[in-house]
Amino acid sequence: MDRRTLLISLGLAFGPSALRGAYPALAAEPADKEGATPFSFEHLCARMKALAGEEFRKPDVKLAKQVRTLTYDGYRAIRYRPDLALWRGRSPFELQAFHMGWLFRDPVRLHAVEEGTARPLTFSGEDFEYRPPLDPAHFSGLTMPGTSGFRLHYPLNDPRVADELVVFQGASYFRALGRHSLYGLSARGIAVNTVTRQGEEFPRFSDFYIEVPGRDAREITIYAALEGKSLTGAYAFRIVPGDETLMDVKARLYIRKDIERLGVAPMTSMFLFGENNRHAFDDFRGEVHDSDGLEVVRASGERLWRSLNNPSRLATSFFSEVDPASFGLIQRDRRFGSYQDGSADYQRRPSLVVEPLGKWGKGWIQLVEIPTQLETNDNIVAYWTPEGEVRAGEERSYDYRLRWSMQTATDGGTGRVVGLRTGHGGVSGVDEKNRVKGERKFVVDFGGGPLDSLTATDRVEAKVHVGGASGVKPVVSRVEPTGLWRLVIDLVPESDEPVELSAFLEIDGKRLTETWLYQWRRTDGKTS
Repeated sequence: MDRRTLLISLGLAFGPSALRGAYPALAAEPADKEGATPFSFEHLCARMKALAGEEFRKPDVKLAKQVRTLTYDGYRAIRYRPDLALWRGRSPFELQAFHMGWLFRDPVRLHAVEEGTARPLTFSGEDFEYRPPLDPAHFSGLTMPGTSGFRLHYPLNDPRVADELVVFQGASYFRALGRHSLYGLSARGIAVNTVTRQGEEFPRFSDFYIEVPGRDAREITIYAALEGKSLTGAYAFRIVPGDETLMDVKARLYIRKDIERLGVAPMTSMFLFGENNRHAFDDFRGEVHDSDGLEVVRASGERLWRSLNNPSRLATSFFSEVDPASFGLIQRDRRFGSYQDGSADYQRRPSLVVEPLGKWGKGWIQLVEIPTQLETNDNIVAYWTPEGEVRAGEERSYDYRLRWSMQTATDGGTGRVVGLRTGHGGVSGVDEKNRVKGERKFVVDFGGGPLDSLTATDRVEAKVHVGGASGVKPVVSRVEPTGLWRLVIDLVPESDEPVELSAFLEIDGKRLTETWLYQWRRTDGKTS
């Protein structure tokens, strides 16, 4: 089981059943004969606030045997029938449900919302195709207490084709696409106690309420109920497809139990290797990652670029901020030649940027890097953590915008990091016995912005800070064949503890680039 699957399966172990008998808070409004109830976001917030005051209960759902015993291969053989997609032919948006089974055993209920009324959407075995190795006859007459999630389709790239646009499945995970991109990193509704002594929780979206889109709809709104051991929540997602697919998110959180670390607007990605650590992998491909850096735009406009790493042991980084303008995991390298993977197409994985709407106050952006040897493992996590304690009985509100796109950086008009390489320190080609023991070289290329108008005669300098190392020797030069400006840093680590590096380029005291950041240990990149 890969880490991506493990996280989802852990997430599904939490949260209550979406059945009315196990989830009375969602049955507070009287229903008509068809199960229709009045609905608004305010109603949902009130329900989830009331539920936070009740004891957490695990679901008690008995699935049909043919669903309960589905294996990985069997589950992959099930597909929703495209001809039965909701709203097909009546709207540019179409909805397809996901089957229950395998890891997905807790029901997720879907509701259609029209004119302030929510009506439950029901699904059965007749809505799905059961392909080999499954026998369709075994699923005849199957009824299910819910789904395991859903996906929306929209003519994103071709007006004649309904492409996948967004998927909600597993705990509070979801993914979306901008034009011309392929699925890569994921977002989550919330992160609870990531990398803490208490152990991480995975609250789940238990109910979705989808505004029925019109014939000419260019956006769609989804509401979600979040339920977990330590909190409940009400979410609203306004989704606008395009070159950048935008999601305006309203998150209303109701704290059940004290939380050691709350992670707001979390995202999860994969970084196996790149130019900075490819020596650790015997692979014909040059790079393998869904994202290659964390970008932070501070309230002052200063830009930070933290190159990602696949460390030798669990690594955490904290970036203290006040009202950050944005942060996100970015895929900057868009050249097929860098990856040479004709099936994974890593150059088409989307970037994801979080833009807070309103003031978020003091806190920090946390980056978690988990060691991995497999590209199927999502080993990169980033989120916002507010300053101060999160106590039972509190209410928290966060509004933000998610940007899913092929963008390589937010627009800032400054030079940016376009490459990072590492290797043995000292002069290349020198016999090992003549090298300084343990010396390491970091080569950072900057380009764009004001750098493009400079020549080799301009006195560009580097402001460099290194912690945890000695013998630091930085050199800056222009690489004529590429027009890039190269910063080379040689250093000797003082211990096995992390070496923290930061640098930017300037001329006559005027900043030319974003600030490059990196964390490295001398054990990183060593294979067993």
